[in-house]
Amino acid sequence: MSATPIWSPANAEVTRTNLYDFMAAANQRYELNLADYNELHQWSISHTGQFWSLVWDCCGVIGDKGRRHLINGHSMPGAQFFPDATLNYSENLLRRRDNSDALVFWGEDRVRTRLSWNDLYDSVSKMAQAFSDMGIKPGDRVAGFMPNMPETIVAMLAASSMGAVWSSCSPDFGEQGVLDRFGQIEPKLLIACDGYFYNGKVIDNLPKLAAVVERLPTLQKVVIVPYLRENIDQEPTVGEVDKAQLYCDFIQPYLAKEIEFAQLPFNHPLCILFSSGTTGVPKCIVHSAGGTLIQHLKEQQLHSDIKADDRVFYFTTCTWMMWNWLVSGLASEATLLLYDGSPFYPGGQILFDLADTEQMTHFGTSAKYIDTLKKQAVHPKETHSLSSLRLMASTGSPLVAESFDFVYEHIKSDLYLASIAGGTDIISCFVLGNPMAPVYRGEIACSGLGMAMEVWDDEGYAVYEEKGELVCSKPFPSMPIEFWKDAGDQKYHAAYFERFPNVWTHGDFAEITVNGGMIIHGRSDTTLNPGGVRIGTAEIYRQVEQIEVVLESIVIGQQWEGDVRVVLFVVLREGVELDERLIQQIKNKIRSGASPRHAPAKIIAVADIPRTKSGKITELAVRDIVEGRQVKNKEALANPEALALYQNIKELDD
Repeated sequence: MSATPIWSPANAEVTRTNLYDFMAAANQRYELNLADYNELHQWSISHTGQFWSLVWDCCGVIGDKGRRHLINGHSMPGAQFFPDATLNYSENLLRRRDNSDALVFWGEDRVRTRLSWNDLYDSVSKMAQAFSDMGIKPGDRVAGFMPNMPETIVAMLAASSMGAVWSSCSPDFGEQGVLDRFGQIEPKLLIACDGYFYNGKVIDNLPKLAAVVERLPTLQKVVIVPYLRENIDQEPTVGEVDKAQLYCDFIQPYLAKEIEFAQLPFNHPLCILFSSGTTGVPKCIVHSAGGTLIQHLKEQQLHSDIKADDRVFYFTTCTWMMWNWLVSGLASEATLLLYDGSPFYPGGQILFDLADTEQMTHFGTSAKYIDTLKKQAVHPKETHSLSSLRLMASTGSPLVAESFDFVYEHIKSDLYLASIAGGTDIISCFVLGNPMAPVYRGEIACSGLGMAMEVWDDEGYAVYEEKGELVCSKPFPSMPIEFWKDAGDQKYHAAYFERFPNVWTHGDFAEITVNGGMIIHGRSDTTLNPGGVRIGTAEIYRQVEQIEVVLESIVIGQQWEGDVRVVLFVVLREGVELDERLIQQIKNKIRSGASPRHAPAKIIAVADIPRTKSGKITELAVRDIVEGRQVKNKEALANPEALALYQNIKELDD
């Protein structure tokens, strides 16, 4: 790894960060002498209760903190943070009341709207009254089948204001994919759109919605939000959706008034997220209001340096946990910039148009998006000002070193680039940015405050500058409360605590660097084992992404003659043929950039790569198809038809 940072903050910038102020507050309150991030982090995991209590105060949580801050602090699961506390998630997000922007929404090139803080509060007030009058109570499930638009946030905040449990997925899900999720949690109310825009196309959602509603017997009402149509009430298809009422009619009887925020325990359920579901019916992961709020406040204010009046963007759908993360930005009094549609329609500049027009300060995206900008030679530095942009964050898959170079060379040379990693399982991050420290290419900056992150070998010993299993050895507040209807928490324990008891095993293959940062080499369950040597898939992708004619790739380990051989599938630029010369070029690049063991035994061209709804490639599904096994839940995929490309490939028979 490089000993020279690719970017460093000036001293004046460091002292202006929220993180610097937080370290000073820790020193003052607890009579410490913490001098840098490493010392602050060590204190945060050795004095866990004190740390999270200080986060509550410094980040301004609204609620009654209670006397005890942590009990059973050595049990995982079993630890209880703020067991005496009461709060309301929505109250924390709706703390601001003025006419400045709370939400700004762009829907491809078709729709632009904005809501002030007063508008948002009033909309939530009306929606909450409508929920209450139809009998929604604490613990009831309210589901959203919606784009990333203001009405989705309004519905989520209305539900949580009274203690109802929110769950959502994006409207591009197929009928069975929606039922696999919402069918398990039995919602009483469904908020849905009439359709959506993507890549210049208009997709009508009403026929699919009607089919979904017919198979959700617990629904008492369906509220339809017009997005495609202005005169939706004149559409005959609306009447075909059972129990449906238009959004405007649902809230029309109510006048905005002060919201009665239910004061609920710290661990009261806030939302249900779903695992990807590519290996079976998705797991329903229940997250708490208090744990989600305090973890997001820590990550946003301390690690991302979000302040009041910042303008924060994350490219996400309502399926991905980064949508929940983005929504929590309201608790820091930041304006949320929402975008729904293709990030490359009508061109690769659209999100940077949003950044300049709306004076974006924080730009969140995926590693795949940055790589696609690179492959398409989109250079925003030449076309956009981006003068307000301070931080760019990337997650979804590991951000390779060359993508760090691209950001600083072709997007903006003076910003903090934060590669971050965590997951749906914790609705947050394990490792992320440190605005007080330099950026090293190819590395995630640090373990999150309060997160005791280590890398363990197969025997359970901590290792450094070696690859191993990413674990968290101490409790943290955003651990799931439970899996929905998981008798005796059996699935919950099996998912995280089976391999190393009392230690969270996350399923990432990782390495702690000499700089104290972290590199994620891929998922543990897709780690390749040719000749018994563990290889992370991200190590191969890093090399392949540097070959300009390869648009994207996916790599698997195929069982072969009592061992495992590496098989690489590539999607090539139009007009490019995978001939022997290109095959050797790819192999040589992988050999020289990684190692000879990384070089694939087979390289095969394909037209498409299957991926989940959140854009992650599905190595396990491809491996199952190649090995002749059935993929259990194709509905979890955005493009399930792509799986057929991997069946009965003759080159894999020898």
